[in-house]
Formats: sequence, C-alpha cells, structure tokens
Amino acid sequence: MRSATGFGGIVEGAYLRGDLICKNGGSPRLLPASLSPAPKLVLPRFTEAHVHLDKCHSVDRMPAVGGNLRAAIDAQSQDKAFWSEEDLRARATRGLQELISAGCKAARSHVDWSHGEGARTPPLAWHILKELAQDFRDHITLNLAPLTSLEDLADPQTAKTLVREISCVGGALGSFVLDQPNLPKGIQTAFEIAMHHGIALDFHVDEGLADGLDGLELIARTAIETGFDGPILCGHACSMMNLSGDAMKRRINLVAQSGLSVVTLPSTNLYLQGRTEGTPDRRGLTRVRELRASSVPVIVGTDNVRDAFCPLGRHNPRASLALAVLAAHLDPPLADLWPMITTDAAQALGMAQTFVDEASIDDLLVCDAPSTTSALDDSTQLYPLKTYADRTVA
Repeated sequence: MRSATGFGGIVEGAYLRGDLICKNGGSPRLLPASLSPAPKLVLPRFTEAHVHLDKCHSVDRMPAVGGNLRAAIDAQSQDKAFWSEEDLRARATRGLQELISAGCKAARSHVDWSHGEGARTPPLAWHILKELAQDFRDHITLNLAPLTSLEDLADPQTAKTLVREISCVGGALGSFVLDQPNLPKGIQTAFEIAMHHGIALDFHVDEGLADGLDGLELIARTAIETGFDGPILCGHACSMMNLSGDAMKRRINLVAQSGLSVVTLPSTNLYLQGRTEGTPDRRGLTRVRELRASSVPVIVGTDNVRDAFCPLGRHNPRASLALAVLAAHLDPPLADLWPMITTDAAQALGMAQTFVDEASIDDLLVCDAPSTTSALDDSTQLYPLKTYADRTVA
C-alpha cells in the first residue's frame, strides 16, 4: 500500500500508522505500532503548482493597488519599469527562500512573456529565473512556464524560441486564455506545439466571473480530440461558478474525460474576483468540491504574493491549502486534502509522486501535529524529516 501521508500512532482516513524507522540515512520504513500519545504527521515535501516569482514582493513600490484583474494587469505592467537584473534576482530569491522554508521540493513559476516581435526573445526575468533554478537546484526544483499570448504562438519564430527555452529547463508551455478572439484556433496551436515537441501545457483560463467564458471547455475538448497525453494544468477556472445543474455536470464530465488537472488559487482570486461597489458576495474560486467529487484532480496553488494581483501573503502551500478549506467549505476530516499540495500537485506538473512509505528521507517532512486539522495550523512546526531524525538521535 502506498500512502501520501503517515502518522506515528493514530489512524485518520486512509493514513498509514506506525513507527517510522530511519537507519543510517536510508529510506524510512513504517512498522506497526501501538497507539502513541504524541503522534507526528509525516508528509512528502510540498509541490507548489502555480506562482509568479517575477512579480512577487513588488507591491510596496506601487502608488495605488486595487481593482479587478484588468487593473492589476495594468498596475503590474507599469511596475516593469523597475525590473532590473538586481531587482528581479532579489525578489525572486526571496520567493524561493520562502518556498524552501515552507517545505517545498518543487515549484512552477510562470514568467511574463513579451508580445509581438518581442516574443521571439526571452525576457530578462526568464534568464534570471533560469539562473536561480540552477543556483537553488540542491534545495528545490524550479519548473518554469512562459506566460504567453495565444496569438503569439502562431508566429513560427516565437514558437521556436519557446520550445527551445522550455526544453532547456524542462518546463511547460503556458498561455493566458480569457476572452480573446478565435480561442479555438489559439488553443489548437498550443496543443500542436506541445504534442510535436513533447512538452506539458499550463493555462491561465477563465479568470473571471463574467458569463460565457468557455476556455476550460475548449481546452478539455481539444485534449480529447487530439489525444494529447501529456500533463495539462488549468489554473483559475473561476467562471465555473456561473454554472449549475446539467450545464455544470456536462462541463465537469468533459473535464474529467480529458484527464486535465485544475489548480485553484484562493488568495489571488478571492482578492480580485467578484468586485462591486461594496463588500463582494461571490467567491473567486472554481467548483472545487464538485470537480473533486467527479475525480478531477484539483490542486491548490499560492499564485501571486505581495504584488498588484494580491497585496498580502508569502509562498507557502500549506497556508494556501488552509485558505482553500475555508473558502471552498472543505469540511473535516481533512485527511484526503494533502495530495492537493503533495502527490497530486507533483503529478499535475509531470513530476514523480513521492509516497511516504517509498520515499527517501530527504523527500519527507514531519509535522508536530496529532491530526490533519492541527497540521494545517501554520503555527504548527514543520521540519525536514532528516533534520528531525538527526536531532532526535542526538
């Protein structure tokens, strides 16, 4: 039996219970044990599926932040005047250090790409993040995805540049899908590029609550029609909140058939979506519970941190999962939620899954918690298992 989690002393849901034995730095083994008065939760190191390290920690220099998605895009675009090599490296390094401290083994960062003829040349941020991926490779795997316009993918020179750069870093082809003209053709082009070159796909899709947004449906249909078998991750999908009844069931069934994964991004979308003149009365989420009930892999991501899209936060998947519990009404027991930032998240990025009972000691975390609900409390201490084991032996 493989498990994404383990407890030393109690049973909760499908978790394994027992004594985790680590000898001479080898792979840990879980042996049967009696009930422990002070159990610890053991987890795979986290996978952060969706962040923007090129934008993070820039909010303090913006004169005014607020408004909807369009306002955030405009404000962040103006901030790019400050994006020097020194600035990008400092802010992205801070984000990476936060991810490592939070217990992450891997993260995907989107990187804003230029438009038109400028799209044929990688931006400065891409070069900086490629260098940082190498600098931090012993601590975290940084997976990069250029955030491109669908229209730019039709340019052969741009496509050639993107394929070269993505293949170099083992990343994914990312694109923004909202309400552009001729979406079917643009999405088809993205699939053709990914299929021909064997690369993963990652879409920002339907990030709004307006009626008629159908990007997720188009992506799912294209995946089915083309037979694409690589990883497809779709972020946001907020407009799913507009669907109910048979229309929602049809959309979810199509998504389930396509094999794609959906990443919900509660902090940014709670901040941006559903804005009115007063207090918002709509949640800026996707249909988390309904998708999960239909066996669609749903991931939780952090998205934006202290920038024009979200002025607060830090890079911490555990905190993002806790927020998703509150925002999406994911009720206890919470035993089956951890794959949203561990095994399912890794698989959504095309990475190998880590299971507690098969992992190396370097790939595991131990949480000083007697239950999964208390483990989601950010004040509960989390340690690399190797550090915890060395300290215990000492």
